[in-house]
Amino acid sequence: MKNLFTIRAFHKSLISLSSSTRHFFCSSSSSASTFAIKNVTKSNFESALNDLRLYVKDADFVAVDLEMTGVTSAPWRESFELDRFDIQYLKVKDSAEKFAAVQFGVCPFRWEPHRQSFVAHPHNFYLFPRQEIKGDDTSYEFLCQTTSIDFLAKYQFDFNLCIREGVSYLSRSQEKEALGRLNARYKDRLLDSSSCWREGVDTKLVRVADILFSERLKNKIAEWHDGLLGDRNGASQTWKTSNDSKQQLKTIFFKMRPALDLTGFTSHQLRLIQLVVKNHFEDLVYACVAGESSSQQLIVYTDSASGRDLLMKELKDCLCKEAEMKIKAAIGFRHVIDLLSSEKKLIVGHNSFLDIAHIYRKFIGPLPSTAKEYVISIQKFFPYIVDTKVLLNASTVCQKISKKSSTSLSKAFALLCPQIASGVKTSGLADKRLVKVEVQVDNKRSLNWNSGAKHEAGYDAFMTGCVFAQACSHLGVDFTLNPSSVDLSHHEKLQEYINLLYLSWINGDIIDLKTGERKADSICSKGFKAHHSKILFSNTVLLWAFPAKLKASEIRECFCKVFGSSSITFIYHVDKTAVFIQFSKQELVSDFLVLKETLERSNDPISVLHPLSKVLQGGRTRAASYEVYKQICSSTISKVFFADQAEAVGIEWNAKLSKPVLEVERQVDFEASENQLYTDTRNETEIVSGIDPPLYMHSPTDELDSLCPAEAQMSK
Repeated sequence: MKNLFTIRAFHKSLISLSSSTRHFFCSSSSSASTFAIKNVTKSNFESALNDLRLYVKDADFVAVDLEMTGVTSAPWRESFELDRFDIQYLKVKDSAEKFAAVQFGVCPFRWEPHRQSFVAHPHNFYLFPRQEIKGDDTSYEFLCQTTSIDFLAKYQFDFNLCIREGVSYLSRSQEKEALGRLNARYKDRLLDSSSCWREGVDTKLVRVADILFSERLKNKIAEWHDGLLGDRNGASQTWKTSNDSKQQLKTIFFKMRPALDLTGFTSHQLRLIQLVVKNHFEDLVYACVAGESSSQQLIVYTDSASGRDLLMKELKDCLCKEAEMKIKAAIGFRHVIDLLSSEKKLIVGHNSFLDIAHIYRKFIGPLPSTAKEYVISIQKFFPYIVDTKVLLNASTVCQKISKKSSTSLSKAFALLCPQIASGVKTSGLADKRLVKVEVQVDNKRSLNWNSGAKHEAGYDAFMTGCVFAQACSHLGVDFTLNPSSVDLSHHEKLQEYINLLYLSWINGDIIDLKTGERKADSICSKGFKAHHSKILFSNTVLLWAFPAKLKASEIRECFCKVFGSSSITFIYHVDKTAVFIQFSKQELVSDFLVLKETLERSNDPISVLHPLSKVLQGGRTRAASYEVYKQICSSTISKVFFADQAEAVGIEWNAKLSKPVLEVERQVDFEASENQLYTDTRNETEIVSGIDPPLYMHSPTDELDSLCPAEAQMSK
């Protein structure tokens, strides 16, 4: 063990010395260096993976970032202020299941005490899922959101390179399923004369050409067979079946047994040969084995029944091994994920809950149905995760530095790492607290690196790592005191922020990956204004398929006439076909649902003249409790409009009121310019999200603070 530690220390010393030597010959100019990032495709994946293994092994943390083909499969699947904790997870789950990850950025960071700086190795992997395993009828399908594709194109994303050269992958569950199919296929299979084309062995010879061909081949095989028994010297012989020079039977040895190698035959002719061997030669075995470039068709001689059984077992093992190698070769980019998981390094992302969900879905397996099950599982693979967006908003120190400005990745990078973002060395007292970061790509290295590749996953991962390193410094992590690597996963200054991720930036909800629960409000509320409007999920009704021209103010008026002027707390538009209505009292939910059912059963004048008839439109409008919303969101179907979604899922519109869940309330207040909160003078709230002008809630006596269309995007 002592020798092992000595070797590791010597290895790290060599790395540090080698890095310092390389740095001596590299540019250390204060001007920006613009050498390209390390782009990885299937052509250079193996070599890049070998280098990455060394970088990750010696890294103090690894920053990651993804670029996807989309975020939301339908407008109503965007993250809303009225989404409960469990529904927020279902929407992220739907996004990770339906869209593809086309770029994956990996950037290991290693502290070099000799240089008093971090060394970063940014890698930009192009990904594209393919059907790599022959015989696997799995088809890969994913959605593309036009805004996301347009965004990628705006920043010169190379779609041709991605599709042609992108690295494919298999998740762990896909690999397990493929191996399971393989074992089931070969478990009881005997590779005798019926092994290769089982469906063709009992074919009756009808065509004259087939009869003549079979008879001619039977004579050739018999001649070889008889000569083999009469002369066992193993001399190599070659026959041509006809004047066609492409068709040959050549004597070779296969696993120390004499055999005929069949070349130049069509698949139909090979089936006929297989039939001939089965019907006329008991001591010959037809076999199909893997060759260097294609499969090899053989007729193998066995001198006994036990020898025949042994040969068939060897062939079975050979085919199984060949299939297993193909499955292993198809793992592709998942080797990178397995590397990050096995090394148990601290993973750093920015607003990364969706990224982590994509990693799980693409490279581990299907996402669990609940957030609690998901976080329990993800902790097994990545026990230490830090989200820099949480770090910047939850830390009072970082808030003072940012002055509560935007915590988007690009702005945080420019604010905390100005010398890297600008590519020019800063000066003054502030420079003393800046953490130096050098970048190494192959043999090129620079202290002030600017790839000029904004919104590439690899560059975004680099920016994320730089922001994290600088934030650590402001939190009191002194890297200069460490003679070697820094154990940031267990650093006391970071324990408050590890494994906390924003489940929804719209709500400010933070999920604790250690427990699967929503984090306490003391953490969630940092960076947000004081709340003044409560969301009571048990007081909320979901209403959809109402008349298209009906305004929110008209819906409120109809309900207030029946249940009282103060009965409605707010109306929130899911889209133009559905709204949430929150009542001031929980019992009003069941009162409304019962009244709705009663009015729709009767067709008398009272029902027609009832104030709610304008909303219910003769029974075509649907209504249900908040729990039905969860049921609709959990479906894999994604219709554009919520009303169509509910219809496709088959929700019973007169669903009974579900029992209240434990999380029955959440206080919410958002700046109107950012989260679309509409407040009237009576302290009643209207929330309108992403709808057409006729549906905006307004009242002649209500003054709105502002009127901004919603942009409920789960993006960075």
